[in-house]
Amino acid sequence: MWIDTHCHLDAGEFAGEAEEIAARAAQRGVDWIVIPAVARDNFDAVAQLAHRVPNGAYALGIHPIFVPQAAEDDLRLMRDAVAAAMSDARFVGIGEIGLDFFIPELKAGPMREKQEYFYSEQLKIARDFSLPVLLHVRRSVDIILKYLRRITVAGGFAHAYNGSFQQAEEFIRLGFRMGFGGAMTFTRALQLRRLAAQLPLDAIVLETDAPDIAPAWVHPGRNSPEELPRIGEVLASLRGIDTADLARAACANAMAVLPRLALLAQSPPAPSTTAAPHSA
Repeated sequence: MWIDTHCHLDAGEFAGEAEEIAARAAQRGVDWIVIPAVARDNFDAVAQLAHRVPNGAYALGIHPIFVPQAAEDDLRLMRDAVAAAMSDARFVGIGEIGLDFFIPELKAGPMREKQEYFYSEQLKIARDFSLPVLLHVRRSVDIILKYLRRITVAGGFAHAYNGSFQQAEEFIRLGFRMGFGGAMTFTRALQLRRLAAQLPLDAIVLETDAPDIAPAWVHPGRNSPEELPRIGEVLASLRGIDTADLARAACANAMAVLPRLALLAQSPPAPSTTAAPHSA
């Protein structure tokens, strides 16, 4: 069993193929694919896709890269959407949210302030509904952690983690796991591979971020949740453990952070042909 804790299966790169890709991933042992939203406009899309594929689950959030186009009212609409989704078994958390200080126009001035505001307000939604969060942490780990100390949430994942060992320890203290994926498969990614090998096993989850962050054997092509088992094999090799043991641990870690997914996995509903709850 494998869990892809972060996959944009609704992305345009998968148009017309998402169901087939999810089915092929399932054949390779990927039992669950968590599909995070990135903007108010795709809340319905991720929810409906999660209901169309037997191994789908979803999260709702506004990605920092989409914050410049977001309106203040989108936060109210998100809160309403989350309230409605709480009755949907396939809804598992808040995401993708966070901060991105890699893009020059986002890391200073009004756009940085707006990013931090949207991040903190979405953390408050997660807190108020006792939901875990899927965090975007590109070049922003210290500020991400600053807000997590102020606004207590029910844990989550630091997606595509590439911070320091000490920063990872602080995430762990706050109830988070670190997400590792395709970037770890490149032999030149020495620091990232050391982190993947040395962090406590119970602090790690696997992800693809498909269609992005393709592993070495796919780069520069389109990534897919089908690649997750092979990514897991790389991580197992780096840690010197059996792949089956790695898979069990990574899945247990994901389920611990996503209790709603754990409940869904205990009694997975039949594939739904009905629409997910409307996101308001």
